[in-house]
Amino acid sequence: MATTSSFAPPKLADFILTERLGSGTYATVYKAYRKVGDSREVVAVKVVGKKTLNKASTENLLTEIEILKTMKHPHIVQLKDFQWDAENIYLILEWCSGGDLSRFIRSRRILPERIARRFLQQIACALQFLHEKNISHLDLKPQNILLSGSVLKLADFGFAQYMSPWDEQSVLRGSPLYMAPEMVCRRQYDSRVDLWSVGVILYEALFGRAPFASRSYAELEEKIRSNQPIELPLGMKVSKDCRDLLLRLLERNPDTRITFAEFFLHPFVDLEHMPSAESLSKAKDLVMQAVQKDQEGDRSSALSFYCSALEHFVPAIHYETDRLRKDALRQKVSQYVSRAEELKALVASDNRVTFEEAQTARDVLRGITAQSSQLLLILQRCIGIIIIEESGLDDFETLDLYQQCLGELLLALAGTCLRAEFSQYV
Repeated sequence: MATTSSFAPPKLADFILTERLGSGTYATVYKAYRKVGDSREVVAVKVVGKKTLNKASTENLLTEIEILKTMKHPHIVQLKDFQWDAENIYLILEWCSGGDLSRFIRSRRILPERIARRFLQQIACALQFLHEKNISHLDLKPQNILLSGSVLKLADFGFAQYMSPWDEQSVLRGSPLYMAPEMVCRRQYDSRVDLWSVGVILYEALFGRAPFASRSYAELEEKIRSNQPIELPLGMKVSKDCRDLLLRLLERNPDTRITFAEFFLHPFVDLEHMPSAESLSKAKDLVMQAVQKDQEGDRSSALSFYCSALEHFVPAIHYETDRLRKDALRQKVSQYVSRAEELKALVASDNRVTFEEAQTARDVLRGITAQSSQLLLILQRCIGIIIIEESGLDDFETLDLYQQCLGELLLALAGTCLRAEFSQYV
């Protein structure tokens, strides 16, 4: 069905293979076309020579096919089909026109934090999907993350494995620069190695190079084995949340490294507000609640709902690809922003009135406080006398301790009463 030579791409029925996109030890990837009706579908074809496969690589390939053929996720490259003949195995994959993340970073040298964050959200979304299915990628690196427009897609599952959280491996997998320390040092490892790789990718996106860039594997291993903490480049500013996430991802000890659950919930990742197909529906639900509270005259609640809705409208605008719908959405959001600003001013005005009314309450409060303090002293003295009379204590240090503890208890009770009184005036 297909033939191959060292110069020309192989021939595959129903496909025209054109330029070579890249190659590795076992496979070469080509851009290809498939005629579908009157149009041509663009795909990527991964060609694996059977002669190059050993037992381990054959098992890896079979696992890759098994994983990808059941996967359908917006941030994972889709396997459309696979075929084989006497010489090769062919994986027909979704075409991503933007190249890989490595080339994207090199073309810009470094990425602004907001762009790096958006890319990180998409990687995290794909990893969450894989993690729920107990799948580890084990070869995460910018070269294996493809761009289709502004959408990232994880690719090359050649080293991927089904791994429960308690499963451990010892086989060396992946690319040294992005390997977790426990893998580089040839120790047992588990799915947490993917989190280290994400940290290296984020570091490279922000600063233009990997944290352990080295000239040789020996130098890389020496740097990773070192106990020196990871340091961010001098003069490069990142937000507090970004810095926290980076340092927790790049923790050499997997037992103290951020967990998957913590990673997905981290404020810098913020999966709740990443651009997605659900962003618009979430925003609409919240804005309907805002309008309802607004009509009821509950300005404070309405403002809160408008603000929450806007947190979802912004990613909804980023997610929308149709220019006309994007512009219409922007105009609608502009109206909501204007109303939110009006409500903010009204709520501030309401608060000023409440503050002025509360001035008289403060005078009342001072009187209550003075009376309560006087009562408190009387009660403490009474309690001290009772303790002495009933227990015959001569140890004044012990007596002071009793009085101190009881005094703190009474203060807490008095505080509760004062808060109750004060709440009547505000």
